[in-house]
Amino acid sequence: MIVNLIFGILKSSFDLLKEMAPYLVFGFISAGILKEFISAEKIAKHLGKSSLGSVLKAALFGIPLPLCSCGVIPPTMALRNAGASKGAVLSFLIATPTTGVDSIFATYSLLGPVFAVYRVIASFLAGIFSGFSANLLETKTALPAKPEKHKTLTNVKIKISFFNRIQKIFSYAFLELMSDIGKWLVIGILIGGVITYLIPADFFQTSFTSPWQALLLILIVSVPLYVCATGTIPIAAALMLKGLNPGAAFVLLLAGPATNAVTITVISKYLGKKTTVIYLVTLVLSSLGLGFLLDFIWTRFDLAFSFQHHMNHQMLPGWLEIGSAVFLTVLLLYVLIKNQFVSSAYKKEDIIVKDTDIETDLLVPGMTCNNCVNHVKNALINLSGINNVNIDLKSKNVKIIHKNNITKDQMVLAVENSGYMVSNK
Repeated sequence: MIVNLIFGILKSSFDLLKEMAPYLVFGFISAGILKEFISAEKIAKHLGKSSLGSVLKAALFGIPLPLCSCGVIPPTMALRNAGASKGAVLSFLIATPTTGVDSIFATYSLLGPVFAVYRVIASFLAGIFSGFSANLLETKTALPAKPEKHKTLTNVKIKISFFNRIQKIFSYAFLELMSDIGKWLVIGILIGGVITYLIPADFFQTSFTSPWQALLLILIVSVPLYVCATGTIPIAAALMLKGLNPGAAFVLLLAGPATNAVTITVISKYLGKKTTVIYLVTLVLSSLGLGFLLDFIWTRFDLAFSFQHHMNHQMLPGWLEIGSAVFLTVLLLYVLIKNQFVSSAYKKEDIIVKDTDIETDLLVPGMTCNNCVNHVKNALINLSGINNVNIDLKSKNVKIIHKNNITKDQMVLAVENSGYMVSNK
Protein backbone atom coordinates (compact mmCIF):
# COMPACT_ATOMS: atom_id res chain seq x y z
CA MET A 1 0.00 0.00 0.00
CA ILE A 2 2.69 2.48 1.05
CA VAL A 3 4.92 1.41 -1.85
CA ASN A 4 2.06 1.96 -4.30
CA LEU A 5 1.37 5.37 -2.76
CA ILE A 6 5.00 6.49 -3.06
CA PHE A 7 5.25 5.12 -6.60
CA GLY A 8 2.03 6.89 -7.62
CA ILE A 9 3.21 10.24 -6.23
CA LEU A 10 6.65 9.92 -7.84
CA LYS A 11 5.11 8.96 -11.19
CA SER A 12 2.74 11.95 -11.08
CA SER A 13 5.65 14.21 -10.13
CA PHE A 14 7.80 12.88 -12.97
CA ASP A 15 4.94 13.44 -15.42
CA LEU A 16 4.87 17.10 -14.36
CA LEU A 17 8.65 17.34 -14.71
CA LYS A 18 8.48 15.78 -18.20
CA GLU A 19 6.03 18.45 -19.34
CA MET A 20 8.21 21.24 -17.98
CA ALA A 21 11.72 19.92 -18.67
CA PRO A 22 12.33 20.94 -22.34
CA TYR A 23 10.97 24.42 -21.71
CA LEU A 24 12.97 24.73 -18.49
CA VAL A 25 16.21 23.83 -20.27
CA PHE A 26 15.56 26.46 -22.93
CA GLY A 27 14.48 28.94 -20.27
CA PHE A 28 17.65 28.37 -18.24
CA ILE A 29 19.84 29.02 -21.30
CA SER A 30 17.89 32.21 -22.05
CA ALA A 31 18.34 33.28 -18.42
CA GLY A 32 22.08 32.69 -18.72
CA ILE A 33 22.25 34.92 -21.80
CA LEU A 34 20.32 37.67 -20.01
CA LYS A 35 22.54 37.40 -16.93
CA GLU A 36 25.69 37.71 -19.04
CA PHE A 37 24.62 40.72 -21.06
CA ILE A 38 22.02 42.52 -18.89
CA SER A 39 22.45 42.87 -15.13
CA ALA A 40 20.08 44.55 -12.68
CA GLU A 41 22.92 46.84 -11.56
CA LYS A 42 23.32 48.11 -15.14
CA ILE A 43 19.59 48.70 -15.35
CA ALA A 44 19.78 50.89 -12.24
CA LYS A 45 21.93 53.40 -14.13
CA HIS A 46 19.24 53.93 -16.78
CA LEU A 47 16.28 54.65 -14.53
CA GLY A 48 17.30 58.03 -13.18
CA LYS A 49 14.99 59.96 -10.90
CA SER A 50 11.89 60.28 -13.10
CA SER A 51 9.08 58.96 -10.92
CA LEU A 52 6.63 58.21 -13.72
CA GLY A 53 9.13 56.93 -16.26
CA SER A 54 11.16 54.93 -13.77
CA VAL A 55 8.09 52.99 -12.59
CA LEU A 56 7.29 51.86 -16.13
CA LYS A 57 10.90 51.07 -17.03
CA ALA A 58 11.55 49.26 -13.73
CA ALA A 59 8.64 46.90 -14.43
CA LEU A 60 9.68 46.34 -18.05
CA PHE A 61 13.31 45.67 -17.15
CA GLY A 62 12.36 43.43 -14.25
CA ILE A 63 10.04 41.03 -16.11
CA PRO A 64 12.68 38.93 -17.97
CA LEU A 65 15.31 38.88 -15.21
CA PRO A 66 15.69 35.44 -13.57
CA LEU A 67 15.78 36.60 -9.94
CA CYS A 68 13.92 35.04 -7.02
CA SER A 69 12.23 37.04 -4.26
CA CYS A 70 15.42 37.15 -2.18
CA GLY A 71 17.87 37.51 -5.08
CA VAL A 72 15.99 40.63 -6.20
CA ILE A 73 16.75 42.49 -2.94
CA PRO A 74 20.34 43.65 -3.69
CA PRO A 75 19.58 45.05 -7.17
CA THR A 76 16.49 46.69 -5.68
CA MET A 77 18.75 48.47 -3.22
CA ALA A 78 20.99 49.41 -6.15
CA LEU A 79 17.99 51.05 -7.84
CA ARG A 80 17.28 53.06 -4.72
CA ASN A 81 20.91 54.11 -4.27
CA ALA A 82 21.06 55.10 -7.95
CA GLY A 83 18.29 57.64 -7.35
CA ALA A 84 15.16 55.73 -8.37
CA SER A 85 11.94 56.68 -6.61
CA LYS A 86 10.28 54.39 -4.09
CA GLY A 87 7.65 53.71 -6.74
CA ALA A 88 10.27 52.40 -9.17
CA VAL A 89 11.72 50.24 -6.41
CA LEU A 90 8.34 48.64 -5.65
CA SER A 91 7.58 48.22 -9.35
CA PHE A 92 10.84 46.34 -9.84
CA LEU A 93 10.36 44.38 -6.61
CA ILE A 94 7.01 42.96 -7.79
CA ALA A 95 7.58 42.51 -11.54
CA THR A 96 10.97 40.78 -11.27
CA PRO A 97 10.44 37.74 -8.99
CA THR A 98 6.97 36.97 -10.33
CA THR A 99 8.16 36.28 -13.87
CA GLY A 100 11.66 35.65 -15.26
CA VAL A 101 12.39 34.16 -18.66
CA ASP A 102 12.77 30.64 -17.23
CA SER A 103 9.39 30.72 -15.44
CA ILE A 104 7.66 32.17 -18.53
CA PHE A 105 8.68 29.12 -20.58
CA ALA A 106 7.74 26.81 -17.69
CA THR A 107 4.33 28.49 -17.37
CA TYR A 108 3.72 27.86 -21.08
CA SER A 109 4.70 24.20 -20.69
CA LEU A 110 2.07 23.36 -18.04
CA LEU A 111 -0.55 26.09 -18.22
CA GLY A 112 -0.56 26.99 -21.89
CA PRO A 113 0.07 30.16 -23.94
CA VAL A 114 -2.90 32.19 -22.64
CA PHE A 115 -1.84 31.76 -19.02
CA ALA A 116 1.82 32.49 -19.86
CA VAL A 117 1.00 35.74 -21.68
CA TYR A 118 -1.48 36.79 -18.98
CA ARG A 119 1.12 36.17 -16.27
CA VAL A 120 3.60 38.53 -17.95
CA ILE A 121 1.03 41.29 -18.56
CA ALA A 122 -0.48 40.94 -15.09
CA SER A 123 2.94 41.09 -13.36
CA PHE A 124 3.70 44.28 -15.29
CA LEU A 125 0.36 45.82 -14.29
CA ALA A 126 0.78 44.80 -10.64
CA GLY A 127 4.26 46.35 -10.61
CA ILE A 128 3.21 49.71 -12.04
CA PHE A 129 0.07 49.83 -9.85
CA SER A 130 2.20 49.41 -6.74
CA GLY A 131 4.80 51.88 -8.05
CA PHE A 132 2.30 54.59 -8.99
CA SER A 133 0.54 54.19 -5.64
CA ALA A 134 3.82 54.66 -3.77
CA ASN A 135 4.70 57.79 -5.75
CA LEU A 136 1.26 59.27 -5.14
CA LEU A 137 0.95 58.42 -1.45
CA GLU A 138 4.54 58.72 -0.28
CA THR A 139 6.11 62.08 0.52
CA LYS A 140 9.58 62.64 -0.87
CA THR A 141 12.30 61.27 1.36
CA ALA A 142 16.04 61.51 1.17
CA LEU A 143 17.92 58.71 -0.49
CA PRO A 144 19.86 56.36 1.77
CA ALA A 145 23.46 57.31 2.38
CA LYS A 146 25.78 55.63 -0.03
CA PRO A 147 28.31 53.26 1.51
CA GLU A 148 31.77 54.65 2.03
CA LYS A 149 34.23 53.44 -0.57
CA HIS A 150 37.37 51.96 0.91
CA LYS A 151 38.93 50.81 -2.32
CA THR A 152 39.40 52.67 -5.56
CA LEU A 153 38.34 50.55 -8.51
CA THR A 154 39.95 51.16 -11.87
CA ASN A 155 37.94 51.71 -15.02
CA VAL A 156 40.01 49.28 -17.04
CA LYS A 157 37.74 47.16 -19.22
CA ILE A 158 38.63 43.50 -19.40
CA LYS A 159 37.97 41.87 -22.73
CA ILE A 160 36.12 38.58 -22.42
CA SER A 161 36.44 36.04 -25.22
CA PHE A 162 33.40 34.53 -26.93
CA PHE A 163 34.27 31.09 -25.50
CA ASN A 164 34.44 32.50 -21.96
CA ARG A 165 31.06 34.18 -22.41
CA ILE A 166 29.50 30.90 -23.55
CA GLN A 167 31.09 29.16 -20.58
CA LYS A 168 29.68 31.77 -18.17
CA ILE A 169 26.22 31.52 -19.76
CA PHE A 170 26.03 27.75 -19.28
CA SER A 171 27.65 27.93 -15.85
CA TYR A 172 24.99 30.35 -14.65
CA ALA A 173 22.13 28.53 -16.42
CA PHE A 174 22.84 24.99 -15.26
CA LEU A 175 24.85 25.44 -12.06
CA GLU A 176 24.15 28.75 -10.33
CA LEU A 177 20.50 29.12 -11.36
CA MET A 178 19.78 25.44 -10.74
CA SER A 179 21.43 25.74 -7.34
CA ASP A 180 19.20 28.73 -6.54
CA ILE A 181 15.82 27.36 -7.63
CA GLY A 182 16.48 23.59 -7.66
CA LYS A 183 15.22 22.98 -4.13
CA TRP A 184 12.02 24.97 -4.73
CA LEU A 185 11.49 23.31 -8.10
CA VAL A 186 11.70 19.86 -6.50
CA ILE A 187 9.37 20.90 -3.67
CA GLY A 188 6.88 22.34 -6.16
CA ILE A 189 6.95 19.25 -8.38
CA LEU A 190 6.53 16.89 -5.41
CA ILE A 191 3.63 18.93 -4.00
CA GLY A 192 2.11 18.92 -7.48
CA GLY A 193 2.55 15.15 -7.62
CA VAL A 194 0.85 14.69 -4.24
CA ILE A 195 -2.07 16.88 -5.29
CA THR A 196 -2.42 15.14 -8.67
CA TYR A 197 -2.36 11.65 -7.18
CA LEU A 198 -4.33 12.07 -3.94
CA ILE A 199 -6.89 14.85 -4.37
CA PRO A 200 -10.17 14.04 -6.18
CA ALA A 201 -10.71 15.69 -9.56
CA ASP A 202 -13.69 17.76 -8.36
CA PHE A 203 -12.26 18.67 -4.93
CA PHE A 204 -12.28 22.47 -5.30
CA GLN A 205 -15.57 22.58 -7.19
CA THR A 206 -17.31 20.76 -4.33
CA SER A 207 -15.37 22.46 -1.50
CA PHE A 208 -15.97 26.11 -2.42
CA THR A 209 -19.34 27.65 -3.23
CA SER A 210 -17.72 30.78 -4.68
CA PRO A 211 -14.47 31.44 -6.60
CA TRP A 212 -13.78 34.31 -4.18
CA GLN A 213 -13.37 31.83 -1.33
CA ALA A 214 -10.60 30.07 -3.21
CA LEU A 215 -8.99 33.40 -4.17
CA LEU A 216 -8.85 34.55 -0.53
CA LEU A 217 -7.61 31.21 0.79
CA ILE A 218 -4.78 30.99 -1.75
CA LEU A 219 -3.85 34.63 -1.05
CA ILE A 220 -3.59 34.04 2.70
CA VAL A 221 -1.32 31.05 2.10
CA SER A 222 0.79 32.77 -0.59
CA VAL A 223 1.79 36.08 1.07
CA PRO A 224 4.13 34.69 3.79
CA LEU A 225 5.25 31.75 1.62
CA TYR A 226 8.81 31.67 0.26
CA VAL A 227 8.78 30.04 -3.16
CA CYS A 228 10.32 30.92 -6.52
CA ALA A 229 8.26 31.77 -9.63
CA THR A 230 9.13 28.46 -11.32
CA GLY A 231 8.42 26.35 -8.22
CA THR A 232 4.82 27.57 -8.02
CA ILE A 233 3.93 26.42 -11.55
CA PRO A 234 3.54 22.64 -11.00
CA ILE A 235 1.53 23.36 -7.84
CA ALA A 236 -0.79 25.73 -9.71
CA ALA A 237 -1.18 23.24 -12.59
CA ALA A 238 -2.03 20.37 -10.23
CA LEU A 239 -4.55 22.50 -8.32
CA MET A 240 -6.27 23.53 -11.56
CA LEU A 241 -6.55 19.91 -12.61
CA LYS A 242 -8.45 19.32 -9.37
CA GLY A 243 -10.95 22.06 -10.10
CA LEU A 244 -9.31 25.19 -8.68
CA ASN A 245 -10.41 28.27 -10.61
CA PRO A 246 -7.63 29.81 -12.77
CA GLY A 247 -7.85 33.13 -10.90
CA ALA A 248 -6.93 31.49 -7.59
CA ALA A 249 -4.06 29.63 -9.28
CA PHE A 250 -2.83 32.95 -10.66
CA VAL A 251 -2.89 34.47 -7.16
CA LEU A 252 -0.43 31.75 -6.10
CA LEU A 253 1.82 32.59 -9.08
CA LEU A 254 1.80 36.31 -8.27
CA ALA A 255 1.65 36.64 -4.49
CA GLY A 256 3.82 33.59 -3.72
CA PRO A 257 7.07 34.72 -5.43
CA ALA A 258 6.48 38.45 -4.81
CA THR A 259 6.44 38.24 -1.02
CA ASN A 260 8.10 36.50 1.86
CA ALA A 261 9.14 37.40 5.39
CA VAL A 262 12.67 38.46 4.34
CA THR A 263 11.46 40.79 1.59
CA ILE A 264 8.89 42.42 3.87
CA THR A 265 11.52 42.96 6.58
CA VAL A 266 14.00 44.53 4.16
CA ILE A 267 11.37 46.88 2.66
CA SER A 268 10.34 47.96 6.15
CA LYS A 269 13.93 48.70 7.14
CA TYR A 270 15.12 50.50 4.01
CA LEU A 271 11.96 52.06 2.59
CA GLY A 272 9.88 52.59 5.73
CA LYS A 273 6.73 51.13 7.23
CA LYS A 274 4.41 53.27 5.11
CA THR A 275 6.00 51.98 1.89
CA THR A 276 5.74 48.43 3.23
CA VAL A 277 2.01 48.88 3.83
CA ILE A 278 1.58 50.31 0.31
CA TYR A 279 3.54 47.36 -1.10
CA LEU A 280 1.41 44.75 0.68
CA VAL A 281 -1.97 46.43 0.12
CA THR A 282 -1.38 47.05 -3.59
CA LEU A 283 -0.09 43.51 -4.05
CA VAL A 284 -3.18 42.06 -2.35
CA LEU A 285 -5.52 44.24 -4.42
CA SER A 286 -3.62 43.39 -7.62
CA SER A 287 -3.71 39.67 -6.88
CA LEU A 288 -7.44 39.63 -6.18
CA GLY A 289 -8.37 41.96 -9.03
CA LEU A 290 -6.21 40.26 -11.65
CA GLY A 291 -7.29 36.84 -10.40
CA PHE A 292 -10.94 37.81 -10.78
CA LEU A 293 -10.23 39.20 -14.27
CA LEU A 294 -8.58 35.94 -15.33
CA ASP A 295 -11.61 33.97 -14.11
CA PHE A 296 -13.82 36.24 -16.21
CA ILE A 297 -11.63 35.81 -19.32
CA TRP A 298 -11.43 32.05 -18.78
CA THR A 299 -15.22 31.73 -18.56
CA ARG A 300 -15.99 34.29 -21.27
CA PHE A 301 -13.85 32.53 -23.88
CA ASP A 302 -14.48 28.98 -22.59
CA LEU A 303 -10.77 28.21 -22.04
CA ALA A 304 -11.25 25.33 -19.58
CA PHE A 305 -11.18 22.69 -22.33
CA SER A 306 -8.08 24.26 -23.90
CA PHE A 307 -6.23 23.80 -20.64
CA GLN A 308 -7.15 20.12 -20.40
CA HIS A 309 -6.17 19.61 -24.04
CA HIS A 310 -2.80 21.22 -23.42
CA MET A 311 -2.09 18.97 -20.47
CA ASN A 312 -3.07 15.74 -22.25
CA HIS A 313 -1.71 16.42 -25.72
CA GLN A 314 1.91 15.49 -26.39
CA MET A 315 3.25 18.69 -27.95
CA LEU A 316 6.90 17.57 -28.07
CA PRO A 317 8.54 14.23 -28.94
CA GLY A 318 8.57 11.78 -26.03
CA TRP A 319 12.34 11.26 -26.26
CA LEU A 320 12.91 15.02 -25.86
CA GLU A 321 10.67 15.26 -22.79
CA ILE A 322 12.21 12.20 -21.10
CA GLY A 323 15.76 13.19 -22.07
CA SER A 324 15.29 16.71 -20.70
CA ALA A 325 13.71 15.38 -17.49
CA VAL A 326 16.60 12.95 -16.94
CA PHE A 327 19.13 15.71 -17.68
CA LEU A 328 17.53 18.03 -15.11
CA THR A 329 17.29 15.23 -12.54
CA VAL A 330 21.00 14.43 -12.92
CA LEU A 331 21.80 18.15 -12.73
CA LEU A 332 19.74 18.54 -9.56
CA LEU A 333 21.55 15.63 -7.93
CA TYR A 334 24.93 17.03 -8.98
CA VAL A 335 24.12 20.48 -7.56
CA LEU A 336 22.80 18.94 -4.33
CA ILE A 337 25.98 16.87 -3.84
CA LYS A 338 28.19 19.81 -4.82
CA ASN A 339 26.51 22.18 -2.36
CA GLN A 340 26.75 19.59 0.40
CA PHE A 341 30.45 19.13 -0.35
CA VAL A 342 31.07 22.89 -0.33
CA SER A 343 29.23 23.23 3.00
CA SER A 344 31.29 20.40 4.52
CA ALA A 345 34.50 21.87 3.11
CA TYR A 346 33.62 25.23 4.68
CA LYS A 347 33.32 23.65 8.11
CA LYS A 348 36.60 21.77 7.74
CA GLU A 349 38.58 24.54 6.02
CA ASP A 350 41.44 25.85 8.08
CA ILE A 351 42.18 29.33 6.77
CA ILE A 352 45.69 30.53 7.50
CA VAL A 353 45.49 33.72 9.53
CA LYS A 354 48.57 35.90 9.89
CA ASP A 355 49.49 37.40 13.23
CA THR A 356 48.37 40.81 12.00
CA ASP A 357 45.03 39.53 10.69
CA ILE A 358 41.71 39.37 12.53
CA GLU A 359 38.85 36.89 12.04
CA THR A 360 35.26 38.13 12.31
CA ASP A 361 32.08 36.10 11.88
CA LEU A 362 28.81 37.67 10.79
CA LEU A 363 25.44 35.92 10.76
CA VAL A 364 23.31 36.96 7.76
CA PRO A 365 20.01 35.02 8.00
CA GLY A 366 18.50 36.62 4.88
CA MET A 367 20.80 34.73 2.50
CA THR A 368 18.85 31.97 0.75
CA CYS A 369 20.56 31.51 -2.64
CA ASN A 370 23.84 31.94 -4.53
CA ASN A 371 22.79 35.40 -5.69
CA CYS A 372 22.64 36.40 -2.03
CA VAL A 373 26.07 34.91 -1.38
CA ASN A 374 27.63 36.73 -4.34
CA HIS A 375 26.19 40.10 -3.35
CA VAL A 376 27.30 39.81 0.28
CA LYS A 377 30.76 38.61 -0.73
CA ASN A 378 31.24 41.38 -3.32
CA ALA A 379 30.11 44.01 -0.80
CA LEU A 380 32.79 42.88 1.64
CA ILE A 381 35.59 42.24 -0.86
CA ASN A 382 35.29 45.86 -2.06
CA LEU A 383 36.35 47.08 1.39
CA SER A 384 40.02 47.88 1.83
CA GLY A 385 41.63 45.55 4.34
CA ILE A 386 39.57 42.42 3.60
CA ASN A 387 41.83 39.47 2.83
CA ASN A 388 39.34 36.62 2.60
CA VAL A 389 35.56 36.09 2.74
CA ASN A 390 34.14 32.59 3.16
CA ILE A 391 30.35 32.12 3.23
CA ASP A 392 28.40 29.02 4.22
CA LEU A 393 24.89 29.34 2.78
CA LYS A 394 23.55 26.52 4.91
CA SER A 395 24.50 28.05 8.28
CA LYS A 396 24.23 31.69 6.98
CA ASN A 397 27.66 32.35 8.49
CA VAL A 398 30.11 34.78 6.89
CA LYS A 399 33.73 34.29 7.95
CA ILE A 400 35.91 37.35 7.25
CA ILE A 401 39.70 37.55 7.51
CA HIS A 402 40.80 41.18 7.61
CA LYS A 403 43.43 43.64 8.77
CA ASN A 404 43.00 45.73 11.88
CA ASN A 405 42.37 48.93 9.89
CA ILE A 406 38.72 47.95 9.34
CA THR A 407 36.09 47.61 12.03
CA LYS A 408 33.18 45.24 12.43
CA ASP A 409 30.77 48.18 12.14
CA GLN A 410 32.15 48.99 8.68
CA MET A 411 31.68 45.38 7.57
CA VAL A 412 28.13 45.27 8.96
CA LEU A 413 27.34 48.53 7.14
CA ALA A 414 28.66 47.12 3.84
CA VAL A 415 26.49 44.00 4.20
CA GLU A 416 23.40 46.02 5.12
CA ASN A 417 23.95 48.44 2.22
CA SER A 418 23.91 45.41 -0.09
CA GLY A 419 20.38 44.64 1.12
CA TYR A 420 20.91 42.10 3.94
CA MET A 421 20.68 42.44 7.69
CA VAL A 422 23.25 41.14 10.16
CA SER A 423 21.83 39.53 13.29
CA ASN A 424 24.99 39.40 15.45
CA LYS A 425 26.02 43.06 15.42
